[in-house]
Amino acid sequence: MSETCSHNCSECGSECSERTAPQSLIEKLNAASSVKKVIGVVSGKGGVGKSLVTALLAAKMQKKGYQTAVLDADITGPSIPKVFGIHGRTLGTDDGILPAVTKRGTKIMSVNLLLENDTDPVVWRGPIIAGAVKQFWTDVVWGDVDYMFVDMPPGTGDVPLTVFQSLPVDGIIVVTSPQELVEMIVGKAVKMAEKMNVPVLGIVENMSYFECPTCHDRHEIFGSSHVEQLAQDYQIDSVAKLPIASEIAALCDSGKIEEIQGDWLDEIADKLSD
Repeated sequence: MSETCSHNCSECGSECSERTAPQSLIEKLNAASSVKKVIGVVSGKGGVGKSLVTALLAAKMQKKGYQTAVLDADITGPSIPKVFGIHGRTLGTDDGILPAVTKRGTKIMSVNLLLENDTDPVVWRGPIIAGAVKQFWTDVVWGDVDYMFVDMPPGTGDVPLTVFQSLPVDGIIVVTSPQELVEMIVGKAVKMAEKMNVPVLGIVENMSYFECPTCHDRHEIFGSSHVEQLAQDYQIDSVAKLPIASEIAALCDSGKIEEIQGDWLDEIADKLSD
């Protein structure tokens, strides 16, 4: 049988090498695209500012002279288009879907760019959501991209698993906040990345402190920071702290995140550039 087998193992029933060899689940990138690095931005829970960090990193790397892109994998809670001031629906060609482009050149794809109204809810089951994320990789004409940042939904469920298995993720950035509860959640995200053999490139603590505009003293509104200890526990080299600042919120709400000035993420940006 082995001499005539055409590797159609469902018919011959043999345990040939074509059947037992590990098979890659990585989806093929759109033919008109080239993406050098894929960076996932993850959190173990919602509400810690993951989309903010994703957008800030994309904008910062774009300012450094790299072509950046954001794949918004948070299908049921997309906020990337709003913080970049992108409205309306995207267009398509024979080659695929065209991403939106921000004022400073970052390319974006989000489900909100496919809806008739950006306030319409996405009421989809898990497999359909996972399929949409794959299509953002395979069907979007990204062109030449140096760094693609993937804004993942919180947790360790369908979509993060789909991203880790279907996209060639080079590393992740973990986003957290000062509350002690989040420490346990961070551990889950880091351990999931370890199981998928994806390195953790940095950790960002959002809402880390408030700096008084008058005396410039820093106040830890949500409690003492634990991010350095977390980084040490999980052997993460790059750490960043984002402040609570009304200016950041105002610029995000007005779609002007690319205008935010600050050196908070410089260490992580330098790590990505290495």
